[in-house]
Amino acid sequence: MTVREQIRHGTWTMEQRAQEILRTVPVEVPGGTGALTAALSYPRTAGVLDLGLLGPHGEFRGWSGGARDTFTVTEEWATPGYLPGPLEPGTWQVLLRLHRIPPQGLPWTLRARPGTRAPAAPPVTTPPPHPAADRRPRRRVPRLDGAEWLAGDLHAHTVHSDGSLTLDELARAAASEGLDFLAVTDHNTVSHHPWLPAVARRQGIRLLPGQEVTTDLGHANAFGDTGWIDFRRPAGEWLEQTEAAGGVLSVNHPLADDCGWELPFAARRPRHAELWHHTWTDRRHSAPLAWARAWREEVVPLGGSDFHRPEQGRPLGAPTTWVLCQDGDVLAGLAAGRTAVSAAPGAAVLLRYGDELLALDADGTVLVRPDGRRTVVRGDTVRLPAADGLHRLETHTCAVVALCT
Repeated sequence: MTVREQIRHGTWTMEQRAQEILRTVPVEVPGGTGALTAALSYPRTAGVLDLGLLGPHGEFRGWSGGARDTFTVTEEWATPGYLPGPLEPGTWQVLLRLHRIPPQGLPWTLRARPGTRAPAAPPVTTPPPHPAADRRPRRRVPRLDGAEWLAGDLHAHTVHSDGSLTLDELARAAASEGLDFLAVTDHNTVSHHPWLPAVARRQGIRLLPGQEVTTDLGHANAFGDTGWIDFRRPAGEWLEQTEAAGGVLSVNHPLADDCGWELPFAARRPRHAELWHHTWTDRRHSAPLAWARAWREEVVPLGGSDFHRPEQGRPLGAPTTWVLCQDGDVLAGLAAGRTAVSAAPGAAVLLRYGDELLALDADGTVLVRPDGRRTVVRGDTVRLPAADGLHRLETHTCAVVALCT
């Protein structure tokens, strides 16, 4: 079989982006293909194009956004962010999202080459188990009827999207911070999911499968083994599919920079929301709390570092989400809404125990109840009556240091 490189090219315009932000480019895959490689080129200093792949029947085969400009898919292995599997003959579609297009337009070229033989997979080094001595000591908190509060981070990325760390490197970093669990939420892909159980065993930390469903009008985390959530569909369908698969959907960083939440939910809104994102740097600013009150009653507060790479200077667990879990089941604890958020694993924290709240290492802070009543916390271990709704701890300057329902 003679295999020829297929070349597609053009110039995307602002008018085309305004009309339809997501575009497809056809690629013919003949019978007997053992590998498909595609390479996208465009002036990266001028704009941003996101990259993905659909099979001949529209099935998801990968997404890398703007993090990569090339990928390879074979039956046995694939570039991170993409799914290995049979290369069925037919017309495949390379996905291009016109993320940033300048006024003068953005020229682009796509080169796709089906190959009869699959190249060797890139070498993979399996790291040794994470040594217990390298772990930061974990704060111990009282149990509740056999359930345990576990500390973790619900928002992090790897090389399967636009992060710089491998799965093992990310899990190792989270364990070193003293976290009990970590949700790996790569953008618009589930290619990392099959690897998580083995990585979790090696690094000694619970890893929760996730996907950050990512659009220009808002991001949401789908937690659990839900299968791929199609970011092209309405947000209400994300919620339905996630819950039907036993997962939890959370609206991410609803007020963050250029990726705040703008999408509607036609029938009902999700309970879970990432109220505490790393961009909430001035926690005297009450906009996330005001958004939560307007969003819906009984908001379940979550936190996430949105970790991408170490050089950003944001450690995993900043902020930390606490989940009350039976038998270590983080997903079930999330679904039940048993959460709290603190600035870090060892920072002041406010936890619910039935009709009481437990404030730890919060001496001198102020408990603000859902109705606005305030109580000064005196002491490092203080129990206080709880009400229904969102509670918070503040400093004397009204900076939030902990959240709890």
